[in-house]
Amino acid sequence: MQKITPHLWFDKEAKEATQFYVDVFKEGKINNISVIKDTPSGDCDMVSFELFGQKFMAISAGPYFKLNPAISMFVVFDNEAEIEEVWNKLVDGGKALMEYNTYPWAKKYGWLQDKYGVSWQLSWSENHKMEKRITPLLMFTQSGAGKAKEAIEEYTKIFPSSKVEMLVPYEKGDGDKEGYIKHSRFSLNGENFMAMDSSGPHQFIFNEAISFVVKCDDQEEIDHYWGKLSAYPESEQCGWLKDKYGVSWQIVPSAMDKMMTEGTPEQMKRVTQSFLKMKKFDIVELEKAYNG
Repeated sequence: MQKITPHLWFDKEAKEATQFYVDVFKEGKINNISVIKDTPSGDCDMVSFELFGQKFMAISAGPYFKLNPAISMFVVFDNEAEIEEVWNKLVDGGKALMEYNTYPWAKKYGWLQDKYGVSWQLSWSENHKMEKRITPLLMFTQSGAGKAKEAIEEYTKIFPSSKVEMLVPYEKGDGDKEGYIKHSRFSLNGENFMAMDSSGPHQFIFNEAISFVVKCDDQEEIDHYWGKLSAYPESEQCGWLKDKYGVSWQIVPSAMDKMMTEGTPEQMKRVTQSFLKMKKFDIVELEKAYNG
């Protein structure tokens, strides 16, 4: 089971956007579509899908959070024809953040924000061979610039089965502040991540539009991640929290998948009404709601 899953927040476009991504990447599929009824945002579409074996979740829950490039998806390709085809489809209606071209680090590379707001870094390079073809990349900007190394060290202590695989700092005259992280790769509970610092004049920082769902087997595990990660009590809601770097996480029981996809409409309604009252999830209370 994939322990940590990227979660995309849309206004109304979750079903449309995820179908678009599945069509663009070809090696993808939609696993489940469900509706959470009677939330403060109304009825919310929830979609579980996969691209190149990387699992994602998406929700349509209103115009509260705007997707931005602080977290992008780094995608590696095997040949020029493939990367060019995906670039052309994703950039249509969106915008290039770094033009698709040849760079010192890649035969072909480009960074874009698609028409739905999701950011993608596409790369074809002999040096970019990774276990999974899609890896979330966190860019630490504004007041967070310079904190990538600290965050990586913090996360790899919190999550078991974690390790730092690559940590490349900027050198003097290398394009950003000396010692800031230019490129990194690390894993959390077996899931791949990347991170970098940027002190440029960016107008974006981490927000709730992209969060990471951590599925927990029991209450002890929920309590562990909640206690280690949550840094802003005002951001705690319905299993969501925000860490001290501004990254959002959803700490949820694994059993929620079954409750929200296999339950009867009445069971799903009771579970929804129960978790809407919670900050940190209480598995016993959720099970009581599900079982009536």
